[in-house]
Amino acid sequence: MSTDPSPFQLVPGAPGSPVVLHVPHSSRTIPERVRHGIVLDDEALEAELDHITDSHTAELAAGASAACAVTPWRFVNGLSRLVVDPERFPDDREEMLAAGMGAVYTRTTHRARLRPPGTDPQPLLDRYFHPYAAAMTAAVDERIAATGRAVVIDVHSYPSAALPYELHGTGPRPPVCLGTDGFHTPPGLLARAEAAFAGFGGTGLDSPFPGTYVPLEHYGTDRRVSALMIEIRRDLYMAEPGGPAGPGLEALASALAGLVDGLADS
Repeated sequence: MSTDPSPFQLVPGAPGSPVVLHVPHSSRTIPERVRHGIVLDDEALEAELDHITDSHTAELAAGASAACAVTPWRFVNGLSRLVVDPERFPDDREEMLAAGMGAVYTRTTHRARLRPPGTDPQPLLDRYFHPYAAAMTAAVDERIAATGRAVVIDVHSYPSAALPYELHGTGPRPPVCLGTDGFHTPPGLLARAEAAFAGFGGTGLDSPFPGTYVPLEHYGTDRRVSALMIEIRRDLYMAEPGGPAGPGLEALASALAGLVDGLADS
């Protein structure tokens, strides 16, 4: 009997670090049981993975962690977001649901059908989404227990040209987009990130992708949890849409390490 690959991994950091680098969209892995429910042929699926995957962001987070004076914790998704997207709401509060890209995607980046009509998302939510959310919540709780706070840095990338699924694709596409939350992103955190990534041609706020990830248990109620999403435009560090990383990856990892080390002491 085949078994699923590991759905996620918490990589320990320094006991005194409050920082969790969250890497939710870096993997291309789809378990065979899930592949059976996807209508794309192999070639079309590989093309979709090229577009939808935040390629090399796990390597970026690992490189930054290795360069830090105080090693952050890393929570890394081991499965493709085509299995489930752990950063979506599993119900109709999420606007992406209307575009077929809620917690369980039914459409591709180019709005083609991904799963058959009437697909029940519940088995995927039960098997993958809810355990992931519980584990991420536990990781944040552990940082609060150890340090009195948690800082979630969401590590993403995005294409230099908008894809059809993007709901806000007509806005600015800066080299580094910083996604914020009015409750969980304090001014000091945002200022540190802007300074850390200033050397890459500029940062922007919440365009083309707004917001950041906070476990629902803490969302909007617990100021001990601060959070920021970092969206790096892919032409800075890789061949698009799904090609190899380039020399920009190392420089970006160094910038991320500088941000993390500043947060460990703040």
